[in-house]
Amino acid sequence: MKNITDKLIEKIDAIGNPTVAGLDTRIEFLPERLRKLATDGESAAQAITEYNCILIDALKGLVPAVKIQSAYYEMYAHYGIKAMYTTAAYAMSNGLIVMADVKRNDIGSTAEAYAAAYLGKTGYDYITVNPYLGSDGIKPFTDACASNGKGIFVLARNSNPSAAELQDLDVGGEKLYMRVGRLIAEWGNTLIGEHGYSAVGAVVGATHPDEARRLRELLPTVFFLVPGYGAQGGKGRDAAAAFDARGGGAIVNNSRGIIAAHLSERYKGMTPAAAAAAAATDMREDLAAALKR
Repeated sequence: MKNITDKLIEKIDAIGNPTVAGLDTRIEFLPERLRKLATDGESAAQAITEYNCILIDALKGLVPAVKIQSAYYEMYAHYGIKAMYTTAAYAMSNGLIVMADVKRNDIGSTAEAYAAAYLGKTGYDYITVNPYLGSDGIKPFTDACASNGKGIFVLARNSNPSAAELQDLDVGGEKLYMRVGRLIAEWGNTLIGEHGYSAVGAVVGATHPDEARRLRELLPTVFFLVPGYGAQGGKGRDAAAAFDARGGGAIVNNSRGIIAAHLSERYKGMTPAAAAAAAATDMREDLAAALKR
């Protein structure tokens, strides 16, 4: 049976770009006209929504997916939550896969509520999930994936420098991130789709290519969401470590490098929409070259 990851893979193949545009939209990224409108929480959220729709219009033929980082919306209280859902609905209406970067989890009953909120029939296609509470905190999310045709990405090896403080700990002769990887494969072993990948994926940072290679070898049925490209220092050759031998099995996130491209020297003089499109195209070329190597 086809799962959400099959749909994502097919969109990646159709566009030829394994890039997810991260909508970590901040006021300072907006063009001057919209920045001037953002005078309070409500107007800021409205301006962000308008900018997101401009970006989606520019990117919908160039990337298969967008990832909405909830922190940049929650800071505007209920106005921001509305902006997040409005953005997601607009992206979906334009044929994009929508990921919500919410990193949720809790004990069973609370996890069930989170799963209903984010992976219900009207929720997102994917969300990010924290594995720290173990299997009983994950099961409500995998149940929602099975019932509603949705997916999750579980944190495995993150891109931030201090992730090693916990994720590189030795646990019985292997690193903690490797043990978590084994659990991710186990949690998703009943949700594998037609292309051989599960609806339960893993977050694996581009800034740690050696660890990404180990996880890729260990987890042939786990699709990777790869943060850390661009502003965090990861390049195409680093992200390539997360892909399988066929050049599939992963999608690479780029947030500031796309949505704030118009503020960079490289795309100076372009409109925000044109700069975002150019950045997404350049990233496609960078990843393609790295995967060929």
